[in-house]
Amino acid sequence: MNRPGWRQMGLWAGLASAAGLVAAAAFRPGHATAVPGGPVGDLLEDEPASRGPLRSKPDPNHLGHRAGAGNRQHNTEHGERGTASKRIIAGYGFWIFLLSDIIMFAAFFAAYAVLSGETAGGPAGKDLFDLKVTAVETGCLLLSSFACGVASIGAQTRRGAWFYGGMAATLVLGTVFLGLEVWEFAGLVARDAGPGRSAFLSAFFALVGCHGLHVGVGLLWLTTMMAQVWAKGYRPDILRRMLCFSLFWHALDIIWVAVFTIVYLMGSGA
Repeated sequence: MNRPGWRQMGLWAGLASAAGLVAAAAFRPGHATAVPGGPVGDLLEDEPASRGPLRSKPDPNHLGHRAGAGNRQHNTEHGERGTASKRIIAGYGFWIFLLSDIIMFAAFFAAYAVLSGETAGGPAGKDLFDLKVTAVETGCLLLSSFACGVASIGAQTRRGAWFYGGMAATLVLGTVFLGLEVWEFAGLVARDAGPGRSAFLSAFFALVGCHGLHVGVGLLWLTTMMAQVWAKGYRPDILRRMLCFSLFWHALDIIWVAVFTIVYLMGSGA
């Protein structure tokens, strides 16, 4: 066969290969032929014969590499599932607030640890603290945390008896705790052991008083939550506030365990 015949056969073979490649790309399972102006995931674009062979659309990030209709649907569903709910966002944001609050308490603990021995010749912790009263305070706060958990379950399951019973128990126990703390502070001041007596007492009143202030704010928040549920029911926004309140109350419980251990137990032992 002469040389022009080889060239003709090579031309026809090239055209057949190109046609086979286009057909394979157009009719492979799960692949949809691209159309002009289609989604970003399409790679091929049909063109008139006068404009030449098919060409690839630029996709530098490979976002839609060989992406068919099934893959696009999977990506869409994945994006929809990845959107966080308002409840998760509210809980995450409130955790950030709680972490900042814990950092503040950490500063108070550090100040107390440094100043715990600076009594200026006045009474120390072993002369002032009554562990029986403090144990009652601790028991009240631990039980109130359990009651708050019951109230949270009641709110999620729409059981009014659990919700109102748990919130009422939390309110009573928190009020008893706060009353005992105020009674302790009043007794210390009456014994001339106020916050101005020494650096130790200044750090003590600052740390324990800040926690008591948080408990008072939590009790006001609790009564507001009960009134909102009574007036508006278990709406999603109210349930999100209930979630934030439970996180706040449990965090106060954890901080008080640290106060009871470091301030009262270690102070009485010293």
